[in-house]
Amino acid sequence: MVREDAQAIEYKGITTMKNHEATETIQAAAVAEQGAHVAPAKAASKKAATQKKGAPKGRKTAKGAKPKAEGKAKKAAKKTERKVAAPRAESKGAKILDMIARAKGATLAEIMKATDWQAHSVRGFISTAGKKHSVKIESSKSEAGDRVYKIVK
Repeated sequence: MVREDAQAIEYKGITTMKNHEATETIQAAAVAEQGAHVAPAKAASKKAATQKKGAPKGRKTAKGAKPKAEGKAKKAAKKTERKVAAPRAESKGAKILDMIARAKGATLAEIMKATDWQAHSVRGFISTAGKKHSVKIESSKSEAGDRVYKIVK
């Protein structure tokens, strides 16, 4: 039986589609295919993290034991008791400290000439030398406009 008003036409047991119906079906299939290529959600790892080779192993404490507070106090005491390291006698750092220890101090240009360092290297050394060698270094400008460094006693 053939019905023209229906969307699909059946002829001898074979169903055929009209042109606009076929286009709609193809578009619907294309939309469905786009979602099909998505990777499945990642499953949770069943394996526990392992320690890196050569990494130090932590101390194990007894169950229910409280951590000792003495360990933290000792570490804090070690940080405050820093050894004052003097630079080697023939090093450029020792030269700089000797130059700025003079009564009149030393200009940036003098220090650069004595050490063959650039200005930023000299300034970097001086900024860390105060902390590292427990020395208070004063920086000022002379009347000529040169930067002068002195050790304050």
